[in-house]
Amino acid sequence: MASFFNQATLSYNGNLINSNVTTGEIVETLSATKTAVTSTYGAGDTVTYVVNIVNSGAIPFTGLTLTDDLGAYPLGAGTVTPLTYKTDSIRYFVNGILQAAPTVADESPLRVTGINVPADSNAAIVYETTVNNFAPLAADSEITNTVTITGNSLTAPVTAEETISVEETPNLSVFKTLTPTSVTENGTVTYTITIQNTGNTAAAASSNLYITDTFNPALSNISVTLNGAPLSVPSYTYNEATGVFTTAANVLSIPAATYTQNPTTGVWTVTPGTAVITVTGTI
Repeated sequence: MASFFNQATLSYNGNLINSNVTTGEIVETLSATKTAVTSTYGAGDTVTYVVNIVNSGAIPFTGLTLTDDLGAYPLGAGTVTPLTYKTDSIRYFVNGILQAAPTVADESPLRVTGINVPADSNAAIVYETTVNNFAPLAADSEITNTVTITGNSLTAPVTAEETISVEETPNLSVFKTLTPTSVTENGTVTYTITIQNTGNTAAAASSNLYITDTFNPALSNISVTLNGAPLSVPSYTYNEATGVFTTAANVLSIPAATYTQNPTTGVWTVTPGTAVITVTGTI
């Protein structure tokens, strides 16, 4: 609710006489809320936002403009933007009925023009964004973005914001190499299994994490290391007849990734946490 003030001045023979100050209030009839369909995000995720605009008055609002800063935050002397608008994803509803898409005048920041909200009605603007390389991914990170609605019929801009939190979970992948790739009969080979975690949470040894591999042809007289240190039974089991190798469920733990932001470009770099298992044996 906005207040306004007014005072009159009487001029008489060079004398100025001020009146009392009158006070009034403008009752704002347009309001807005912003909601993310999902409350968490990860690298490369799609985040859908719904901006709901309510007109509780008897006069329609026409020609409104919606601007979304897409989570822009300061970096050095400039700003970086962690969300990217997905082109042509915008949808516009009035009282739940799909309308022709409004004009997207700019995509960063997102600026949408030509929004109308009839009297005693609501309009919903729905659009998708993508989490980009400027989004923080470390634990406890957040993205807060704000929409601002402006128009000639508004006495003041209407704003709404939404905050989403980074998903806190491991993100594991596994890679395997063989050295050498060409070996004679009764030769020795080494399999290297690398587990990477690009997530912001460690994969703990208590989380029932283990590796199973079937060597074909089966190896004999194997030796095993974990992160360069020798590993022995019962930390793993191996069947020379079948070639099945399995680590015990409480042996492996993969640290969380680390994240570094370039102070000039604002781009975040992910350094995965890793665990490396080597199995060397004779074919």
